Order: sequence, then structure tokens, then C-alpha cells
Amino acid sequence: MNKQSRNEGMTVQEAGRKGGEARAEKYSPEELSQQAKKASDTIEKKQPGFHAEIGQKGGKNSHRRQQKQ
Repeated sequence: MNKQSRNEGMTVQEAGRKGGEARAEKYSPEELSQQAKKASDTIEKKQPGFHAEIGQKGGKNSHRRQQKQ
């Protein structure tokens, strides 16, 4: 069975869930935390202020969602 036929009919959401489950089995919570911290530090070096910018956007989106409910 090749890769393409194995993944036919799988949605992006299903593929993401499957990948997340595989990572959770492979790495401990501490290892995942270290990887996330390293990625965050790298992004901050390459794009200073990026996290603050997306945090502001996230807050705006959350506010809109609350108003709709």
C-alpha cells in the first residue's frame, strides 16, 4: 500500500489528530515543552514582536466570538 492510497479520504483534521497522537506517544511532556520553547525562541529571534502581535489578534478574535454567543 503506498502513502497516497493509505491517506485517501482522510481529512486535514483527522491527519492532524493522528500526527498529534503519534507525537504524544513518542515524546514525554517535558520533551514537548522543550521543543515548543526552542521553537518560540527561534521565532522571536527571527521576527521580534511576533508573539505580541498574534496575541493581540487572538484577543480581538476571542472578543468577537464572545459577542456572537
